[in-house]
Amino acid sequence: MNNKKNILEIAQNSILSQSKSIAKLADFLDNNFINATDSIYNCKGRLVITGIGKSAIIAQKIVATMNSTGTPAMFLHASEAIHGDLGMVQAYDIIICISKSGNSPEIKVLVPLLKRFGNTLIAITGNMTSFLAKESHYVLNTTVDSEACPNNLAPTNSTTAQLVIGDALAICLMELRNFSAEDFAKYHPGGALGKKLLLRVADMLDTTRKPFVNLDSSIKNVIVEISEKRLGVTAVLENEKVVGIITDGDIRRMLNKTETIKGLTAKDIMTVNPKTIKSTDMVVDALNILEDFSITQLVVVDNGEYKGVIHLHDILKEGII
Repeated sequence: MNNKKNILEIAQNSILSQSKSIAKLADFLDNNFINATDSIYNCKGRLVITGIGKSAIIAQKIVATMNSTGTPAMFLHASEAIHGDLGMVQAYDIIICISKSGNSPEIKVLVPLLKRFGNTLIAITGNMTSFLAKESHYVLNTTVDSEACPNNLAPTNSTTAQLVIGDALAICLMELRNFSAEDFAKYHPGGALGKKLLLRVADMLDTTRKPFVNLDSSIKNVIVEISEKRLGVTAVLENEKVVGIITDGDIRRMLNKTETIKGLTAKDIMTVNPKTIKSTDMVVDALNILEDFSITQLVVVDNGEYKGVIHLHDILKEGII
């Protein structure tokens, strides 16, 4: 029990230590952050983010965030840059260089080369008197009092601070670009949000399963059609127009009320004026209708033409909710 208690205390202290370091970042924000954000926003090229060691890993995450929120960005490893990859940097690109110390050998070699190209250089560093800080156009201060590591060695608070500053830049750029949820979905078409905002009914419609019967179809034919198409429903058509639907629930209720189905037709048990949706409508709109009316199927109709049925289960399989 004592060991378990110690583990929790250590974890809590680590979290509190990092949270305090992050909170202090708000006091470090100044015109450097404003000017850096403005420069990236007005950049005619790309945002290139570089670093070495753990800072390189943070740089890659910031690149991913920038790309997914409307700011074209690429990662450049500081070590590889001085061995050929510097050719990735173009004239109008803006460089963010991340380094806790700002004095690592690779940074000292790389920075003069970048400045020789004439690119704007933004530093994210925890050492405001470092070589990197002095040589950069704008400096974003990520100074931390110590690391959460008991030996004050493993990058913990410092890398968290770098990440938070990167996220702050990305959020500010999103606001400047009026980057909406719809824009976000364009870069995440495979995610749940992307599907909610991009997936249309037509994209999910299975035209090979298009159940329908006529008004005078026998109940036996209705049951066969529902069973074969396996959607739990069939549309009822008159002159190729949808005039009603019959669900498997309607069949069960009919069988409870009558001794025989002889002489009964689709017209006798159908539900008239069923809920419909257009194939060009969003799947999320179909989902809202299904939820609002506690139903599991929607008839798809375009300009009076029957297109098929969309089922709640198909929407659930897409992971939209």
